[in-house]
Amino acid sequence: MQLKPIISSQQAAAKLANNQTIMIGGFMTVGTPEKIIAAIADARVHDLTIICNDTGLPNKGIGVLIHNQQAKKIIASHIGLNPETGTQMNQHTLEVTLVPQGTLVEQIRSAGAGLGGVLTKTGLGTLVEEGKDIICRNGQNYIIEDPLFADVALIKASIVDKAGNCIFKKTTKNFNPVMATAATTVIVQAESIVEIGEVEADQFMLPGTFVDFIVEE
Repeated sequence: MQLKPIISSQQAAAKLANNQTIMIGGFMTVGTPEKIIAAIADARVHDLTIICNDTGLPNKGIGVLIHNQQAKKIIASHIGLNPETGTQMNQHTLEVTLVPQGTLVEQIRSAGAGLGGVLTKTGLGTLVEEGKDIICRNGQNYIIEDPLFADVALIKASIVDKAGNCIFKKTTKNFNPVMATAATTVIVQAESIVEIGEVEADQFMLPGTFVDFIVEE
């Protein structure tokens, strides 16, 4: 079984480049890889497109990157917990695309599964459908939502073995596992790193095949 490199948060940040699309896991900062985010803030990587559930809290979680104006675009389900996101959006310094949460996670999942998109009724007859293809199947209309893929996924797991197999607890399961399937490079911040074989294989929720690097918390 292949061991995955254990790197510092600074080394993780160095793997990002300006203008990349990145996914960041977490739900209202729970399950967000804040140690890696802090290193990205220090590295001053900029013009990022960030795919996430939300933009965290003011200057916390993804909110750190918003505060530093390191993002040029956000694709998220909601931004209300971080007023700075709305301020930058209204000032036209940050592009924000709001996506219903269920649709967002399905767009990510479809990218990971190699599918061509998602059919959904969510948003029909609203601003959500503007500029998108509508398909009729069995007499019902659906919006076609494209897959979402990223250059890098930054996720957080509760327990990770040295082969990259991950366990997620409680609400950290929300976006972290699916984001790991839909990016070219996946970096996981681990609360705890264990030896291979220390945890029974059937307890893992994400195979290490999806993980490229591990950062110890």
